[in-house]
Formats: sequence, structure tokens, C-alpha cells
Amino acid sequence: MNSRLPFPTNGEYIVGRLITEDFFMHTVKELLREKGSEVWTIAPRVTVYEALELMAGKNIGALVVVEDGNVVGMFTERDYARKVILKGRSSKTTTVSELMVTDVLYVSPDDTIENCMALMTDKRLRHLPVMDNGQLAGLISIGDIVRVIISDREFTIRELEHYITGGHSSRA
Repeated sequence: MNSRLPFPTNGEYIVGRLITEDFFMHTVKELLREKGSEVWTIAPRVTVYEALELMAGKNIGALVVVEDGNVVGMFTERDYARKVILKGRSSKTTTVSELMVTDVLYVSPDDTIENCMALMTDKRLRHLPVMDNGQLAGLISIGDIVRVIISDREFTIRELEHYITGGHSSRA
């Protein structure tokens, strides 16, 4: 398998900061439980045009490239824009294998949302496959991460408002 785990031995990807237990520590497993683990995949020999049709039809921005049951790459809208359009290639004759990223970074279900956010920010990624015991278990996007963070912050704000007002709402 071409995929590799980008984490140090303790499983945390930390970019210039220490992650503490009191900072939100939702896991990828929890996120996938909420959003589902459906992943759209494509074979490397398929044309870029066919990949784009699938992506448009499913309203998604990335496909995991799978061959013989193994993750061999990622293909994204960004790959199309930068490697087909800007280079004057044809999407109907270019295959996904010619453009896909083969050095796929991924996370496990036990990784935290904070670690995923740090990895995505540091490596400028919008999508991360989730691998569980060598098997593709899901795909998370930066949008998924943002939704979890916003939800966490909204919960914290509600709890603080509840604490400050002594449990009484100012709205009658």
C-alpha cells in the first residue's frame, strides 16, 4: 500500500502546539458515526472526464483511488484544475492515474479532530481518507472538521450562557 501514516509514535500530529485533554478531543470515529462512512472510489485507469462526472453527480470534491482493494491515490478537483486545464491536457484522454496524488496521507478512527485539522492545515489538504486496520473506513473533509468545531463552540457558548444566567433564559 502506498499510504502512510503521518503521525509520530504517539499518534498525534501536532503543529507547534501542545494538545491538552481539556481542548476538544472529538475523534474521527465520532465524526464518521454522525456523517456516515460512505466513500466514493474510482479505479486509476478511468478517464479524468469520467471521474469528474462522478464527482459532479455526487456533489463531492474528491475521490479515493482504489486498485485491487488497496488505496493507491487521491483525485481531487484541484488536481483537475492544476494538471489538466492549466497544462492544456484533455480530460477525456487523460487517466486518473496520470494525475492522482500517490503519497496519500490518512488518519485512523481514533485520531482526534484537532489532529486532523492540524494535519490538513499544515499539508494544505481538503480531504483525508480514514484507514482502519489497512481498510478504507471513511473520508473526512475540511468542511466536516469545521462543522464539528462550530458545533463544539456553540455548545460551549450555550453552557457558559446557562452558567452565567443561573439556568434562566433572558428570553421569555
